[in-house]
Amino acid sequence: MMLALTCSWPAAGQTAPGAPAGSNPIIRDKFTADPAPLVVGDRLYLYVGHDEAQRDEMFNMREWLVYSTTDMQHWTDHGPILKVADFKWAKKDAWAAQATFKNGKYWFYAAVEHDDTHPGKAIAVAVSDSPTGPSIDAKGSALITNQMTPKGTHSWEDIDPTIFTDDDGTSWIAWGNRQCYIARLKPNMIEIDGPITEITPPHFEEGPWLHKRGALYYLTYASLDRSTHRDEKISYATAPSIRGPWTPRGELTGSGRYSFTIHPGIAAFKGKSYLFLHNAALTIGDLNGAIGRRAVTVEHLIYTPEGLMKPVVQTDAGVSVPPSR
Repeated sequence: MMLALTCSWPAAGQTAPGAPAGSNPIIRDKFTADPAPLVVGDRLYLYVGHDEAQRDEMFNMREWLVYSTTDMQHWTDHGPILKVADFKWAKKDAWAAQATFKNGKYWFYAAVEHDDTHPGKAIAVAVSDSPTGPSIDAKGSALITNQMTPKGTHSWEDIDPTIFTDDDGTSWIAWGNRQCYIARLKPNMIEIDGPITEITPPHFEEGPWLHKRGALYYLTYASLDRSTHRDEKISYATAPSIRGPWTPRGELTGSGRYSFTIHPGIAAFKGKSYLFLHNAALTIGDLNGAIGRRAVTVEHLIYTPEGLMKPVVQTDAGVSVPPSR
């Protein structure tokens, strides 16, 4: 059972009474989840799923929203960038997504439920001339379907895409639930180029995020040791190449408050690094946080001289205070 909170919050872009700008959660007028940042010039765009679950619903997600900031303190609401209904072959579930820029376009990769022609979860790709949309289905069909990963154990393994473009211009997509997959993308960004490879790290549950810093590659993900825990944490692995080998580095964070799920998104912005997550510690009106009513947060991210990420403590203050080194 989720704990009830007694506070309520004003709209995004404002702060709660007594709460400084930059404190958590960063969006307070809607329930949001699965944050995915994208830096474009001097602005950071944040793509999130919109949790609309009522009362006893588990998940009700029909669209993706986009926000932006220039200072990590104040956020502009740009509204929906895309809805599940924009993919005519998909029938529900606007699950985790990530956007990237390449070839002069903004590409948006998202997890949805495919219609009955390809049962199970699938990954869609949309395209836009702007980071805030409007976006359209770039392919007219799924990029990845459940039938493309036949060794998986369940029908919802093909979720949570992360997109990474390496220094040589090659783009990669990783995704998965309980199994973590990676594949190269063709330059057109709407086709897989070569085999799909499994790279599942220890206790991988879902929500992979790829990024690179210096010569080191990072695979950050929602982890769950089912023998000892009931809620996801964030763990990560590193590698000298996008092809591995991946070395597990352990837990980066604990669980999100009142939330079974958690989802990492990482960005370097104006000389600092940030880790985006979600919890379920927001109340809006008479709706408390829950598995289908989550709230996006952000924390400072610090690296050691060796390139490892220091453990992150989730706070209410968020980035309203300087990072603790």
